[in-house]
Amino acid sequence: MKFSRTLILLSLFAIVAFVFYKYRQPRFLAGEKAPDFEVGLLTGERAKLSDLQGKYVLLQFWGSWCGPCRKENPELVALYQKYHDRGFEIFSIGIEQNPQAWQRAITQDGLVWKYHSMESSEFSGELAQKFNIHQIPTIFLINAEGVIMGVNLRPEYIDKMLSEKI
Repeated sequence: MKFSRTLILLSLFAIVAFVFYKYRQPRFLAGEKAPDFEVGLLTGERAKLSDLQGKYVLLQFWGSWCGPCRKENPELVALYQKYHDRGFEIFSIGIEQNPQAWQRAITQDGLVWKYHSMESSEFSGELAQKFNIHQIPTIFLINAEGVIMGVNLRPEYIDKMLSEKI
């Protein structure tokens, strides 16, 4: 009897853990078309993801307050510098509460690309909901046709993929 109760509790725990894991996963996976969206940029311009059709795009969800995001930023800057002239772009979405901290982080981390937008409502913003973002950093590597090549890839793997494609 005790064994069956333990087995039931372990099974219940496994189910809860699996549901929580699935809930935290981004909505779109490799092989799926990335959904289009339009946002206002830090520059005051409006931009759509589809404006970058024909380029490889790294769609980055990050935050100035996120230690792992800030640690990864220099590697993304290096990728941008290496591949930008060959058709690579980065589109960053800041999940922020403090616009000044976000702008300061962009400057401090040398995020020189044009495409910076901010959602000021933590993980309840339109894009965070559309992409099912519940943690950052979350990145999507999108090919020139707008198809997601990978999700949450390490920068060294992105470098390998881009070196083979462009």
